[in-house]
Amino acid sequence: MKLRAWRRWPAMAGLCTAVWAAAAKEPPPDLVRRVAERESFSETVRGNYTYRQSVEIEELGAGGRLAGVYREVRDVTFTPAGERIEQLAGRPHHGLHRLKLTEEDFRDLREIQPLLLTRDRLFLYECRFRGEQTIEGVPYYLLQVRPRQILQGQRLFDGFLYIDQEDYSIVRLEGRAEPQIFSTREENLFPRFTTIREKVAEGVWFPVYTHADDTLPFRGGPLRMRMKIRYSGYQRFGSESTILFEDRETPR
Repeated sequence: MKLRAWRRWPAMAGLCTAVWAAAAKEPPPDLVRRVAERESFSETVRGNYTYRQSVEIEELGAGGRLAGVYREVRDVTFTPAGERIEQLAGRPHHGLHRLKLTEEDFRDLREIQPLLLTRDRLFLYECRFRGEQTIEGVPYYLLQVRPRQILQGQRLFDGFLYIDQEDYSIVRLEGRAEPQIFSTREENLFPRFTTIREKVAEGVWFPVYTHADDTLPFRGGPLRMRMKIRYSGYQRFGSESTILFEDRETPR
C-alpha cells in the first residue's frame, strides 16, 4: 500500500511472549514435511471449489474515525469448460483518500493472506518449531516461518503458523507479506494480519477470515488501516470423485 501523492482468537499483540513462554519440547518427527504434505493436499482440494472473497480495506484518521474505504467482491468459479476463473461481483468501491492499493496488495490477497506452504514452496522458507500454543483449551504446534531470501518480484510470508496436532493442517497464521518496499521515490508498505481457517469440507481446513489492524510508518506520517477479507460459500465443482490424502514417508 502506498500513500497517494500530496473474535475470539487473541490479538497479535503479546504473541511473542506467548511463543517464547511455550513449553520447550522436541517436535514430532518430520513435522515440517507433514505440514507441507497436508498443505499440498489442501491446495488440491480447494482448487476444486468455488467460493466468494469479500475484501474491505479501511483508512482511519484522527481518533480512529473512518476516513476512506475500498470494497470489492470476487467470485472464484469455473467456466463450462472447467477452467477456474475469478470474476468481480459488481464494481469495486474506490473510496480511499491517502492510501493507494498496488499490484503487490492484490497479489497478497491471492497468494499470501490465504498462505499455502506446499511442498513446491517449502524450499523458499526457513521453518523453526516453537513449541506449543494453547488457545481455548486446544493445543497447537507452533511453527515460525521466515523467507530464506527474497528475490526481486517475489512476495513471501514472514510469521507464525498454528498446526492442528491431529492432521498437521494449518488452522491459523499470523504475520506479514514481505518485502516492505522502500526507495527514494516510493514506499509500499504492508500490514500484519491474521488468517483463520475452519474445517469446511472433506476434512480440510480452508481460510474463512483475514483481519488486519495496523499502523503503516510512512515517511509522510503514520497511517492506520484495517483490512477484512471473508471467504464464503465454498462449494465443490464438477466431478463426484474423491481426492485422497497420502502422507508419503521420507525415504530412509
